[in-house]
Amino acid sequence: MPSQLWPYLTPGIPDELFERLPGIPLSKRDIRLLLIAQLRIQPDTVLWDIGAGTGTIPVEVGLLCPYGQIVAVERDVEVANLIRRNCDRFEVKNVEVVEGSAPECLSSLPKPPHRVCIEGGRSIKTILQEVWRYLLPQGRVVATASNLESLYAISQSFAELHARNVEVVQSAVNRLETRGFSQTFAAVDPIFILSGEKLD
Repeated sequence: MPSQLWPYLTPGIPDELFERLPGIPLSKRDIRLLLIAQLRIQPDTVLWDIGAGTGTIPVEVGLLCPYGQIVAVERDVEVANLIRRNCDRFEVKNVEVVEGSAPECLSSLPKPPHRVCIEGGRSIKTILQEVWRYLLPQGRVVATASNLESLYAISQSFAELHARNVEVVQSAVNRLETRGFSQTFAAVDPIFILSGEKLD
């Protein structure tokens, strides 16, 4: 359901429309589009977003899945409140923000998920393995890696969990920026987006 601030049916909310806090990560719009495409959501999807940060994914998916339920997990109270404020900005009503650390808090989350988004985390391998226990059959996990260690940990976990239809996409995005009197293309930091499915 569109909001007044973003009255469109398509994802891709500009980064500057979100409220931010210094040092808190934000999934850049172009990366967000790739990530949402890999989630393969439906109108009634239940999504867990682990390490929701600024709340860009919960907001976008909340707008795209009017009958769905999005659970945003964030361990920092101030950041959790930032997610709530961003949901309010975009009139998103189907996001529940849970203050807690994964994987310890996962057992208390409402409803098992159809989709899980994991954007980083101190123990991403442990989080992924724990998430898999709650993921519904035919469910899908999408995880991001910004370094070689995370890429290896996620790949290894998918192999150990016998994930099916595993896909790996690396972003390569450049944005036109004005610097002084000239316009130049600046690269957005590349991110690996890995996805896998639980078929039984």
